[in-house]
Amino acid sequence: MAPKPFPTERASGIKLMVFDVDGVFTDGSLYFSAEGDTMKSFNSLDGHGVKLLERIGVQTAIITGRQSGIVAARAKELGITHLYQGVADKTVALAQLLDATGISAAACGYMGDDWPDLAVMRRCGFTAAPANAHAEVKERVHWVAEARGGHGAVREVCDAILRAQNRYDALLAAALGD
Repeated sequence: MAPKPFPTERASGIKLMVFDVDGVFTDGSLYFSAEGDTMKSFNSLDGHGVKLLERIGVQTAIITGRQSGIVAARAKELGITHLYQGVADKTVALAQLLDATGISAAACGYMGDDWPDLAVMRRCGFTAAPANAHAEVKERVHWVAEARGGHGAVREVCDAILRAQNRYDALLAAALGD
């Protein structure tokens, strides 16, 4: 499949960006201790991308099928206030989120990687997937990142949204001290 060009027009109006966790913020691996404790690994570049979206007024959210204290801690660290965990039907969670924020589905983006994300993605104005997403997801999203989940895919989509909204250069200049 040929790479899809980034849909700048779709991303330019995004006011809310929603992410799945496993396979998006993480590489999808789940580490279990002998006691049954779960561990996940997150990419710091991804986290900074989320903070940059928040800085320009794009709200961020997580909708995930698993329940995890680790995810709650990471969301808190990143300032993600809209956190939906243990979700069986992500379309219901999305409807609740849109109602709570007053943001339309057309102004909502979603990044997911597997079949449980497909139905919710159909309702969003912009959709993305990491490079290692399931083939059925990659075929149906508006854009596929070059990076894999847990290895910069979230940052890549955040940077692309910042560029689409003409905010990337100013944020970079501020980081450079210009």
